Amino acid sequence: MIQQAILLFISGAEIGFILFIAILVFGADKLPEIARGLGKGMRTLKDATNDIKHEITKTAEQHGLDTSVTKDVKKEIDKVKEDLEDFTGSVKRKI
Repeated sequence: MIQQAILLFISGAEIGFILFIAILVFGADKLPEIARGLGKGMRTLKDATNDIKHEITKTAEQHGLDTSVTKDVKKEIDKVKEDLEDFTGSVKRKI
């Protein structure tokens, strides 16, 4: 929820305008093909990232490095995210 606000900063009308321009530039028949290609590319990138994470973790465990520190950090980050969402949720309700 917060990521959307930080990441986009654009309204629905602006998204519609961007889609309109994309249809004008590429044509309505090419848009699904382009979106499919972007989706496949993003999936490939995600799979490659997960493979790299897995290899790093596996190598660290083989060499006897302590990987529990990253798990503790992730738990703390998740806890802070939840607290922040709780706080922003109450602020949004009051507005």
